[in-house]
Amino acid sequence: MLSAFVLVVALSAAYFAGGELPWVHKLFLGLEALVIGVLANVTLNLGQQAINGRVEVFIALAAFVALLFKVNAILVPLAALALGALAIAPGKGAAPSPHVAATSTRRLVATTALALAVIASAVAAGLSGKLGQLALSLFKIGSVAFGSGMAIISVMQAEVVQTHGWVSQREFLDGLALGQITPGPILITAAFIGYKLGGVMGAALATFAIFSPSIAMTLVFTEVFGRIKHMKRVRGALAGVLAAFVGLLAATLVQLGGATLDSSVMVAFVAAAFVATRWFALDIGWVFGGGLALWAMLLAAGLTG
Repeated sequence: MLSAFVLVVALSAAYFAGGELPWVHKLFLGLEALVIGVLANVTLNLGQQAINGRVEVFIALAAFVALLFKVNAILVPLAALALGALAIAPGKGAAPSPHVAATSTRRLVATTALALAVIASAVAAGLSGKLGQLALSLFKIGSVAFGSGMAIISVMQAEVVQTHGWVSQREFLDGLALGQITPGPILITAAFIGYKLGGVMGAALATFAIFSPSIAMTLVFTEVFGRIKHMKRVRGALAGVLAAFVGLLAATLVQLGGATLDSSVMVAFVAAAFVATRWFALDIGWVFGGGLALWAMLLAAGLTG
């Protein structure tokens, strides 16, 4: 996390210092196309895993429509959790282990106290000002970050671009690209957004805000998940929220593609990134590194449109 954070802050500083230069802007167009291609593959993969019945299809379509009509993106996963718990009955899963280790009261109390301290710190950090609003927004996003980090990108995009306008659509894509070329989780993109609003301290606050809920929930649920993971309501809720993320990601792809893909070369780069990650299973680092090098050569030759 620390190495990824330092790299994103350094890249963010360079980006916002030189992002208005024409050649820098043109260079990032290639990265934006690569991000969309990678996200398309993530959406398809998640769809294959999460869409297993009519209820999941309904949830995914409802989430897709909700985001396009600018319904609060944070409410969508919460609604999907509730609907999944009520309407999805997963097939028979593994029985609960008869040897689930007992959790000592002292350990559970200590873990819960630490989790509450993390939550309280995040909330206290975001009580006022634009940075405070960002921290609270990212904290809420982190609170519904079920599944992979890629899945929650759609909620982040809706919040920071559409609802609050802290970054533009292109800046958000560029931030995703910078996050992808660092050795860290995709949600480290929060540091990019925080840097724009408040420099290094803003980046640190944003990073803490988006990751602290997951840390807190992991600490608590690790203690109890072994006892509840076999329950149909729990498994149905998780199935519901993953289906919702499929719809949210699909809607995000429509929005990002409509705002970004304005040339045949960019469309070709989207397709190339999709094929490279889906059928050749290339590491994302190679996709972005090789794709950026190729885009730079096309840019130098004047072939990018």
